[in-house]
Amino acid sequence: METPVLGFEARCPHLFNTNSRPSSSLPHPTLSVRTLTAATVVKSPATVAIEAPRTKPHSKFFLTRKSAISEIEQSPDFLSSLQRLSRVLKVQDLNVILRDFGISGRLQDLIQLFDWMQQHGKVSDSTYSSCIKFVGAKSVSKALEIYQSIPDDSTKTNVYICNSVLSCLVKNGKLDSCIKLFDQMKRDGLKPDVVTYNTLLAGFIKVKNGFPKAMELVGELPHNGIKMDGVMYGTVLAICASNGRCEEAESFVQQMKDEGHSPNMYHYSSLLNSHSWKGDYKKADELMTEMKSVGLVPNKVMMTTLLKVYIKGGLFDRSRELLSELESVGYAENEMPYCMLMDGLSKTGKLEEAMTIFDDMKAKGVKSDGYANSIMIAALCRSKRFEEAKQLARDSETTYEKCDLVMLNTMLCAYCRAGEMESVMRMMKKMDEQAVSPDYNTFHILIKYFIKEKLHLLAYQTLLDMHSKGHRLEEELCSSLIYHLGKIRAHLEAFSVYNMLRYSKRTICKDLHEKILHILIHGKLFKDAYVVVKDNAKVISQPTLKRFCKAFMVSGNINLVNDVFKVLHGSGHKIDQVQFEIAISRYISQPDKKELLLQLLQWMPGQGYVVDSSTRNLILKQSHLFGRQLIAEILSKHHIVSRTMVRSRSEPKFSRGQRGK
Repeated sequence: METPVLGFEARCPHLFNTNSRPSSSLPHPTLSVRTLTAATVVKSPATVAIEAPRTKPHSKFFLTRKSAISEIEQSPDFLSSLQRLSRVLKVQDLNVILRDFGISGRLQDLIQLFDWMQQHGKVSDSTYSSCIKFVGAKSVSKALEIYQSIPDDSTKTNVYICNSVLSCLVKNGKLDSCIKLFDQMKRDGLKPDVVTYNTLLAGFIKVKNGFPKAMELVGELPHNGIKMDGVMYGTVLAICASNGRCEEAESFVQQMKDEGHSPNMYHYSSLLNSHSWKGDYKKADELMTEMKSVGLVPNKVMMTTLLKVYIKGGLFDRSRELLSELESVGYAENEMPYCMLMDGLSKTGKLEEAMTIFDDMKAKGVKSDGYANSIMIAALCRSKRFEEAKQLARDSETTYEKCDLVMLNTMLCAYCRAGEMESVMRMMKKMDEQAVSPDYNTFHILIKYFIKEKLHLLAYQTLLDMHSKGHRLEEELCSSLIYHLGKIRAHLEAFSVYNMLRYSKRTICKDLHEKILHILIHGKLFKDAYVVVKDNAKVISQPTLKRFCKAFMVSGNINLVNDVFKVLHGSGHKIDQVQFEIAISRYISQPDKKELLLQLLQWMPGQGYVVDSSTRNLILKQSHLFGRQLIAEILSKHHIVSRTMVRSRSEPKFSRGQRGK
C-alpha cells in the first residue's frame, strides 16, 4: 500500500486507503445537531492508524507528490503545472487538490480541475462526491448536471455520492425534488445509510406539515437494517417540535432511552419546545427537573423555551420571574425574551402590562433590532390606539435606519390605520430604496388602505402587482374591491379582479358570480357577462338571470343570442316569451341572420317554447325573406305544440284514487 501524503492523511484518510470506500462528505445541516454526534461517533480504523506514531521516514516518491500538490495549488496557471506534473500524482492526490480548491472558494478552478480529471480518466467516487458538495453550495443545477453525467450506474448509486447530491438539494430548500430523486436512486439500486436518512430528515424540520413524510422515512429504517442514532433522534425530535407533536416526541425520547442512548441538551430542548405549542407547563417543569437530575444545566435556549411555554400557558407571573432569572444569569442581553412576554401579554388584552415590560427593557438598555417596537406598534393598532402607534412608528424610523420586512409592514400598517398618506408613501419609498420586496402582508395592508381612502384604481393596480408576484388573493378583499370598482364604473377592472380570483384554482363564493354579473350588465359588457352565466348559471338567482337575458336580447351580440337561450334553458331557467319576441324581432330586422332565426324557431318547440300570436304575425309578414314554405312548416309545429300545451293545462287533475274509480 502507498504511504499517504503527509499533512493530508489526517484530513482525508479515505483518500489514501485504496481498499476503503470514501467517507461521506455530508455534514449535518445545523450546528445544534452536530453537537449530538459527540456521543455517537466511532473512530474509523484509518483514523486510529493515523494517530499512531510514525516509525519510518516518508519515501522520496511521497515527498515528490507532496511537493507537486503544493506547486499546483500555488501556481497562477495551475492547469499548466498540472499537465507537467500529472505523471507524479495519483487520483487521491488530485482529490486533495480538488477539496482544497473547494474549501478556499476557488470554484472555477475546481470545475476546471474536475473537467481535466474526467478527460484523463482520473476520477473516483470521492471526486464526484467532493465536486458535487462544493459546486452544489453555489449551483444546484450544476451539481445535478455533474451527477447525471456519471456514466457508470454503480457509481451513480454510490451512497457517498448520493448523500452529497441529496444534501445539496436539502440545503437549497429543494426538498420535494430531493425526495423524488431519493426514490429514483433506491429504484436504481441505492442502499441508503444512516447519513442518508439524517440528511433527508433534517430537511423536514422547517417544512410545514412535514411530519407524516418524515415518519415514512423513519418507517423505512428497519427494512434497511439501520438503527436510529443520537443525531437522528435529535432530528426527529426537532421535527416533532416544529409540528407540535408532543406525544410522539415523548415516545421517541422513551424509545431512545430504551435503546441505551442518553438524551442530551439538544434532545431535551426539542422535547420542551414541543410542549410550548399547547403551553403544557406541568410537563415542561417535569422535564426540567428530569434534565437537572441527570446533571444537565439548562442553557439559554432551554430557559428561553421554558419562558415560551409559560407564556403560552398564560402563567405571566411565573414568566416575569423567569425573565428576571434570565437577566440575572446574562441570558437576556437581547430583546427576544422581552418580546415574547410583551407579545403574549398584548394578545391576551394586557396591553398596559406589555407597555411596562417595553419601557423596562428600554430603561435597561437592552440591545434591540426594533422587533420590540414592532410588537408594540401592532399591539397598539389592535387596541385602536392609532396615534400612539403612529408616534412609535416614527420613533422606530428615526432609531433604526434599516428595518426588516416585518418591521416595515408593522409601521406601514400603523400609518395606514392612522390615515397618514404622506407617511405611507414615505414607507413605500423607503422599501424601494432598501430593495425590500413586498410580501403578501404588505400588499394586503396597502389595498385595504387604498379602498378605505377611496383610491380604488390605485388599489386595483396594487392588486395587479400582488398577483404578478404570485401571492395568493384573498376573496373577501377582492370582493370588496370588485364592489367599489363597480360603483365608480370601472367595470373592466372589476371583471379583471374577478378573473384573477376565479383562475387562482380555488372555489369562490357563489354570491361573487352574481355580484360581477350585475356590474357587467350595468357596464354593457354582455359578452363577458355571458361567460359568467355560461360557467355559473346554476348558482345565479332567477331574477338576475332574467335581467341578464333581457339586457342581452336587447343589446348583446346577435350571433350569441341562440347560445344564451340554450345556456339559460339548460340551467333550468324558464325563458320569458317577451325575450323570444325581442330576439326574433332583431333577427327579422337583419335578414342576413336568416339561419340563426330558423335555428331558433326549430329549437323552441322541442324545449316546450312556442311563439305567441303577435310574434307569429310578425314572422308571417316577413316570411318572403326566409322562405314561405319553410316558415309555414316551422310555425305549424309551433301550433301543434301550442294546442298540446293548452289541452294539457285544461284537463282536470285527478288523484290516483279518483282515477281508479
